[in-house]
Amino acid sequence: MEQQSGNQNGTQGENKQKNRNVWWLILACLLILLIVFVILQGVSRQQTSEEISYDAFVEMVQEDRVEKIVVTTSDTLEITAAGEGGSGEKARYTTNMVGDENALLELVDGREIEISKEQPDMAESILSAVVGIVVPLLMVVVGFMMIMRYMNKSGGLMGVGKSKARSYVQQETGITFQDVAGQDEAKESLQEVVDFLHNPEMYTKIGAKLPKGALLVGPPGTGKTLLAKAVAGEAHVPFFSLSGSEFVEMFVGVGASRVRDLFEEAKKSAPCIIFIDEIDAIGKTRDTHYGGNDEREQTLNQLLAEMDGFDSSKGLLILAATNRPEVLDPALLRPGRFDRRIIVDRPDLKGRVNILKVHAKKVLLDETVDFDAVALATSGAVGSDLANMINEAAILAVKQGRQAVSQTDLFEAVEIVLMGKEKKDRILSQEERRIVSYHEVGHALVSALQKDAEPVQKITIVPRTMGALGYVMQVPEEEKYLNTRKELEAMVVGLLAGRAAEELVFGNVTTGAANDIERATKIVRAMITQYGMSEKFGLMGLAEQEDQYLEGRIRLNCGDATATEIDHEVMGQLKAAYEEAKRLLSENRKALDVIAEFLIRRETITGKEFMELFRQVQAEAPAEG
Repeated sequence: MEQQSGNQNGTQGENKQKNRNVWWLILACLLILLIVFVILQGVSRQQTSEEISYDAFVEMVQEDRVEKIVVTTSDTLEITAAGEGGSGEKARYTTNMVGDENALLELVDGREIEISKEQPDMAESILSAVVGIVVPLLMVVVGFMMIMRYMNKSGGLMGVGKSKARSYVQQETGITFQDVAGQDEAKESLQEVVDFLHNPEMYTKIGAKLPKGALLVGPPGTGKTLLAKAVAGEAHVPFFSLSGSEFVEMFVGVGASRVRDLFEEAKKSAPCIIFIDEIDAIGKTRDTHYGGNDEREQTLNQLLAEMDGFDSSKGLLILAATNRPEVLDPALLRPGRFDRRIIVDRPDLKGRVNILKVHAKKVLLDETVDFDAVALATSGAVGSDLANMINEAAILAVKQGRQAVSQTDLFEAVEIVLMGKEKKDRILSQEERRIVSYHEVGHALVSALQKDAEPVQKITIVPRTMGALGYVMQVPEEEKYLNTRKELEAMVVGLLAGRAAEELVFGNVTTGAANDIERATKIVRAMITQYGMSEKFGLMGLAEQEDQYLEGRIRLNCGDATATEIDHEVMGQLKAAYEEAKRLLSENRKALDVIAEFLIRRETITGKEFMELFRQVQAEAPAEG
């Protein structure tokens, strides 16, 4: 393993030396051309000549200060002054001739001035042409041939066609499967690959072959790159890592050249692993739906050819990662290229607990920390989110002057990651504080009144940096993978309860319910078009999801008339949910007022305090009656 690392370092040193050599070659050529140019300029000029105007020349003639005039082939007058020059050398001047030779003769007529015409020297002309044209051209041709020769050896000018893959082995990654949590199925699939690289004879004995490629697919932040590095750390083999965008340059053919060079280097280092991150940068389908690009398509074609050309029995494995599998070319995904698709999805409750434990290994925690409660409050979070929450909690503990992270720090970190930091400089007016308070209590109260809603964890009217003026945190009692129709309807009623509380108490509405309306509309539309929960359309699928692992946009798959009917159905269900929210709040108006006034004074209350107030008001109501 140390020998492999030494060979890789030696190869990198040789490449750097070649790059320095070609730089010196180019600089030497430029320097020689500059010297030749300076020499030619010196030869073409008269050593002591000074350029003057034609009027100054006429004045010198009239004052009899001119001894000799030579008319050159370029209609330039070379003038030798009479009786000037203290060192015995006569001053020389040049000027452009105005008019023809007859005008010059008339000017000097009657004066003792020698006039002659320069005769071209054939030998000098030929020598000047050779020195001025042939020699520089010859030097350029020789330099170009040497550069082309270097390009053929190194894969391109200055290594343009060379692969930019970073190669490192286990000691440098420092990551193993123990550092990856929440992706047990993905680790199991990759562990088989590692075992094959360690003990290939166990598999080849019964005819099994190492998969040529494994495609890691999942949302951003779920740990695809971390898994690839863990494979390298477990396998103890060279690991070539690069991004798909590093293949493509502005020069056509460079990407294909880099693919060839990458596989050549990998074959020399086999057994080894090649990891291509964001492979969709070069692997997009070649039809016109997603647009065409000659350089990218050439790179993809070369990658397909190389994957068909290598022998997996030698221990060469390709790992790739993407969060857009739907745009990849079908030829790239077929068996024999990427034989395995490994889903790296959002972790479940157990996975989130394990991820929190992994990232909290080096963090001091006190006895109040309960990772199960934090994991319940972070449904849908990915590994990078959870790692960020642990780090934010540690920072909060330091700011508060504590020596260890507490459960309070962790929940505050969850809010920071999901909602942003508290905006302490944003001071709401008393009227706005009342509106926000009733709005948030409306959400919480309707959730408490519905048996299919999630319990309230916290209510606050402190503004956050992500735009929220207040919010209600709801934490499920257990992890859920399915939602019933009644649960979805309860969600919609709870989302619209904030606007209902504003209208019920103030007789007016504000812009604060924009996000609530957007989320409620999205849920109702999904119930109708995707989940088959509409009485009118029944089990008909009317939409399909795009970008499953990114934004998850929904595209309607129906005609315009049906789309119009869907809109009417959505409006009807939202209106019914809004009326239900107003009914629940009207029947519990006293609880709404009491809890809202309490929230205005405290700004933030816990779910436990909220339920105590709610039960207290309910207990007092019959007595008053």
